[in-house]
Amino acid sequence: MNICDHAGTPEADRELAAFRQVRGAGGMVTGSFHYHHARLIEILHALERIGMLLDEPDILDRHVRSEAGVNRPAGVGFCEAPRGTLFHDYEVDDDGIVSRVNLLIATGMNNLAMNRTIRQVAAEFIRGGEFTEGILNRIEHGVRAYDPCLSCATHAYGRMPLRVMLLGPDGTVLDEAKRGR
Repeated sequence: MNICDHAGTPEADRELAAFRQVRGAGGMVTGSFHYHHARLIEILHALERIGMLLDEPDILDRHVRSEAGVNRPAGVGFCEAPRGTLFHDYEVDDDGIVSRVNLLIATGMNNLAMNRTIRQVAAEFIRGGEFTEGILNRIEHGVRAYDPCLSCATHAYGRMPLRVMLLGPDGTVLDEAKRGR
């Protein structure tokens, strides 16, 4: 969102203009909590684009199916998703049956950033060695900023299962908070 000239559809372009109003130093939107807004712009663009494609006359063309055989035994690809770039590595046998899959997903790539965010939340908001519900909300928000798929896949409506332990310098448990499952 920081480097594109436009989103490409009318509503998404208007939302991108609003997004850019929160630019900081260097003219960039850099706060991780703005990731959600950027994702919403992408979703809006996708929905508008789907509407446009559905209005195309070729959408009802009878020649929309193709058949293919195995042309290579291995393939690697990548795609963008709300949680980040997903890398796919596949191998198939002579019948086209998948025999090996290696997926590199954003959860692993975002882990360091999520951990740093949780550490920043802890340093800023934990006082007296105790948790509050507000701190748990901030920790959950930090996880969702980097990996919305992880949090959506593991939460019960509005209550992501969360267990947080506050450790002292010697490793002793000072406080523990748990919610959800």
